[in-house]
Amino acid sequence: MKLTRLSENDKSIYTNKNFTMRELNFDDFININVSEKVKEEAIEGSKYFKKRIEEGKLFPKMEVKIEKIDLNSELLIHNYTGSCPIQTYEINPVLSCNVGCAYCLVDDGIHQELIVYENYHELVRKKLEQYYHEDHYFYFSPKTEAFCEATLQTGIAHKILLEFINHYKKRSDSKIRLFIASKAGVEALNYQYDGVSILDLFKKLKGKMQFNTSLSIFPNGVREYLEPYAASYESRLEAVKLCQENGIMANSALVQPILISVLNDELLDDFFKQLNKYHIINIKPEFLTANIWNMTLLASVIKEYDPDIFKKVFETYFNNDNLNHVKQRSRTAPSREKSIYWIEKIKKIAAKYGISISICFWVRKELKINENEIPIVNENGFKCLGYQTKLFKE
Repeated sequence: MKLTRLSENDKSIYTNKNFTMRELNFDDFININVSEKVKEEAIEGSKYFKKRIEEGKLFPKMEVKIEKIDLNSELLIHNYTGSCPIQTYEINPVLSCNVGCAYCLVDDGIHQELIVYENYHELVRKKLEQYYHEDHYFYFSPKTEAFCEATLQTGIAHKILLEFINHYKKRSDSKIRLFIASKAGVEALNYQYDGVSILDLFKKLKGKMQFNTSLSIFPNGVREYLEPYAASYESRLEAVKLCQENGIMANSALVQPILISVLNDELLDDFFKQLNKYHIINIKPEFLTANIWNMTLLASVIKEYDPDIFKKVFETYFNNDNLNHVKQRSRTAPSREKSIYWIEKIKKIAAKYGISISICFWVRKELKINENEIPIVNENGFKCLGYQTKLFKE
């Protein structure tokens, strides 16, 4: 099945005339304090991604394969790190994603064939009935964009939301709540399937769901080249406004990934000022994690905007003292020292605009953040990814 782009927001590495991916060599690492092994892996990564770009394979094609999922399958528990809350189930109706983020947390920027499970809503129906009597979040969707062309144009996003609507009609006492994290803009929320829009369905789920926009912090001008087929930053915030105007909980944001090497007080102050304008009262910040190959691609793109970024990034992530700061699938996080510094700075500047922060358990453990510094459930009722705990009390 062929897909059609929702908008013309199409700026990719392919169309950036100022960018050329080249093979690195050891001279590129002169005066960069990393091991020989890191240099060798980065050089191999540059060769790999250069080839993918030349072959036009860096980003997913705009077509999907339709399959069925085994209805005896189990939903994954959202627990990347062994320390996440166990009451969150993942909704993943698409294998891979057509947004094409170069930093993708799921596939490290190596996007695969898109497969949509056309009967996934039936699996959701079954699991809603199985778990309705316990406090559970259903997270739509950690491993793909919930409202991308693949989910919208096949109708699977609409069908999944309809399952929740029908479930609450049948089970008024259901304790399940829907958590949505999405880069969707107003184009996606207004997209109609069988004459019904996503926003129409959201309205019927008021009080049972929350919509968390997902925003990244990169240098000005580079974001669109790293997440080329996502809705624009402005459209995402307008989607938040649209939800709020219709009584849908949309007052928290996933702020990820954050490239720690470009942060400064002015950038953060402008960022939180804008979030405050859109009545966002909580964020879940997460610093960029990447393996060495993926980081080579990202640093090469960002280098066009900051010539010194390559050195900053590699020394922040891959110095010998930080190689054990690994989240999952060899994705390295920035140095603990700098992470602690910027978490504290983010907390302080966010508070200036009345915005709380919630922290995932892995970050809390790695950075030794105790509950006195940042409560597990903060003053606004959010925890972890930004789950609103008050939803369960309504």
